[in-house]
Amino acid sequence: MIRNLRKTAVLVLLATLVAFVLTAAACGSDDSDTIVLGPDDPVQVRTLISLDAESLRAGVELAVGHFGAVHGHEVELGPIVDSMCDPDGGRAGAERIAAEPEVLGVVGTSCSASSVTAMPVLSAAGLVMVSPAATSPVLTSDLRGNPGADYHPGFFRVVNNDLYQAEAVAGFAYHELGLRRTAAVHDGDPYTSALARAFRSAFAARGGDVPFTGTVEKGQTDMAGVLLGVAGAAPDSVFFPLFDDEAAHFIRQARESDGLEGVTYITADAALTSAFLAVPESEGVYFAAPPPHEESNFNAATGRTVDEALAAYAAAYPELAQGALFWMHAYDATTLLLAAIERAAVRDDGNFFTRFLGIDERGTLRVNRSALRGAIRAVSEDFSGLTGTLACDEFGDCGSGVQAVYHHTDATVTDPGELPVVYRFEP
Repeated sequence: MIRNLRKTAVLVLLATLVAFVLTAAACGSDDSDTIVLGPDDPVQVRTLISLDAESLRAGVELAVGHFGAVHGHEVELGPIVDSMCDPDGGRAGAERIAAEPEVLGVVGTSCSASSVTAMPVLSAAGLVMVSPAATSPVLTSDLRGNPGADYHPGFFRVVNNDLYQAEAVAGFAYHELGLRRTAAVHDGDPYTSALARAFRSAFAARGGDVPFTGTVEKGQTDMAGVLLGVAGAAPDSVFFPLFDDEAAHFIRQARESDGLEGVTYITADAALTSAFLAVPESEGVYFAAPPPHEESNFNAATGRTVDEALAAYAAAYPELAQGALFWMHAYDATTLLLAAIERAAVRDDGNFFTRFLGIDERGTLRVNRSALRGAIRAVSEDFSGLTGTLACDEFGDCGSGVQAVYHHTDATVTDPGELPVVYRFEP
């Protein structure tokens, strides 16, 4: 009888111990802010960009291949989530990603308009997004310590805040070209409108005047109305930071408009595409955009130099080698995110009791999403990238602020990489 009682007590104690160990092993898995990856689970990252942003996707894929596994876990991108470069696409794409509980981070978006609507969703879900191309100041800050109207925690970008681009254009126009009256035209997009507004402020601070600011619609082809307003202001120059389709219609018709003879035209990186450069009337236009990447630059997370990355990109994506402006930003954004995941991840190889019971947890990773946000800032301290040195501030701006102005003097040249730099801005 006593022997049976002892046997029962031992069994009860063992069952209690097993239950305790199993509970301990699962500890944290119910924490909605922590992702637990089993030994064979991949690190899930998503790409939220426009489907036509093929060079960005290529940069992400190349970076993943060069970075390799995170603590032995392969990185899985999944299919592109289309942000459509508009508010509806950004919101829908973010909701789709937020519904995947295993996703750790996002590379995107390719446009400010989609980032504005994506970030409220992703931020509320505890996710981070690192953008290679969304430049509007509203997403981060005014660079004076004040958050932008659409800032949400968890947003980072390796591309420059457009306030730097506005300073570059204003300085070049006023001091280098001697321009004093510049009309501005935008399409109401968070990118184009904020850039035009920032330019107006920067140009006025130097003594310049912006007597007219006009707006066109996305998809608009008839520019007669806005050009009438531009001509009426008698400017010596026009700053039109439009996307390439609208920019092409604008410059074709502007060159034929009365009252605009001899006017200087300046645009921005959204129009710096092979398609726009092929438009004959684009000859003579100046472009503000990120500077050429220095050959001495290298990515600290992969060890690849600019030349090595260029060679790998051309070999893997020969059809995209011409006209790709931001693929290195996508590469840097991806490696910054993966390096932060690697830092934030906590390895869990189990303990004596789990191993005694045959529960093999070797290779398990736990990644806290809140810790991941802090890890991005920590990793970015003097992070060397293909695009230069990155350092993320409290609002997610990580770019160096260096900008360039290019001059298109030959319409037969359609590769943005072949345009000469005529001005360089450093904050």
